[in-house]
Amino acid sequence: MARQPLFPSTCPVGYRQYTVVYGDSFYLIARRYNTTMDSLIAANPHITNSAQIMPGDVLCVPGLEEESMGQTNNNDVASKTTENVQEMESKETIEDGQVEDEMTETRGTINLATTTSTVDTGLLEVLIPKFEREYGYNVRVFSVGSGRAISLGQRGQADVLLTHTPEEERPLVKNGEFVNYRPVMHNDFVIVGPPSDPAAIRGQTSAAQAFRRIAERRATFISRGDNSGTNQKEMEIWSRAGITPQNTWYKRAQAGMADTLQIASEQNGYTLADRGTYLAERNNLNLELLVEGDPNLLNYYHVMQVNPARNPQVNAEGAAAFVEFMVSDQVQNIISTYGVERFGQPLFVPDALND
Repeated sequence: MARQPLFPSTCPVGYRQYTVVYGDSFYLIARRYNTTMDSLIAANPHITNSAQIMPGDVLCVPGLEEESMGQTNNNDVASKTTENVQEMESKETIEDGQVEDEMTETRGTINLATTTSTVDTGLLEVLIPKFEREYGYNVRVFSVGSGRAISLGQRGQADVLLTHTPEEERPLVKNGEFVNYRPVMHNDFVIVGPPSDPAAIRGQTSAAQAFRRIAERRATFISRGDNSGTNQKEMEIWSRAGITPQNTWYKRAQAGMADTLQIASEQNGYTLADRGTYLAERNNLNLELLVEGDPNLLNYYHVMQVNPARNPQVNAEGAAAFVEFMVSDQVQNIISTYGVERFGQPLFVPDALND
């Protein structure tokens, strides 16, 4: 079961309460309320790990309390919280609408729809401020998973995308929905699970065989269940294993990668994760890396802009600038070493240095 929501005892003067929803992170909330990560962390001492906020948690954010809000009712907030994985699945439709309603901005702003791993690993926290300083645009980052990011781009509700589902992306580029499609980087997916490894998959070189063992042992498996790039790769592996996952051992989180890892850790389960997010979160998890190295687990990221001929409302100039920024030598060099200082290894391998 997911943990109970966290509440502040009080908020500092000039701050009000905000309830975390699916897709939020400290980084995105700080940007939304025009504050810094350090200031947001300082205002929320009840959150002991800023990387592990969950839907239903209550934060203190800059701004005066609206009269209509009154006092926060903890029971009302708790009712929004994901008490279990199935409850998370039922929240998806509402939160999709929240994301889409927010994505209306001026020409001076770029709407970037991206997979959650680029935020969860902290990479965009390094790159976006640099882009904004050098190019003069404001970037609104929507960390929603690759499947939803692509859908938002198709509807013209995003200007530029950073995703990792090449098999889904390429047909859309071919038919003209997206343009300026460029490789950025790659890492790989890994299978992680409890140290006790009840399905005995440790050291397997085939992801499909590892999945077969998990199914045979009916060991708990937590799927992102959100049509993200990771979820699509997971379903591809199940298909290769000849298994349609179902029954009580298979649970859908309907959550981003960091949240899914936390749920798997709490429920003593297995999950498929991108290596970068797992490394960024591993100190807060009771999960070990059990399966890696299968060539089918390579994970490629591309950047692309929404075709302005199809969606004239998009910020085409800003989107093009962001694409060129992501494949520039300076950014590719940042990517090549990102994570080394903290984790002893880079989280991504640049793919555009020789593009």
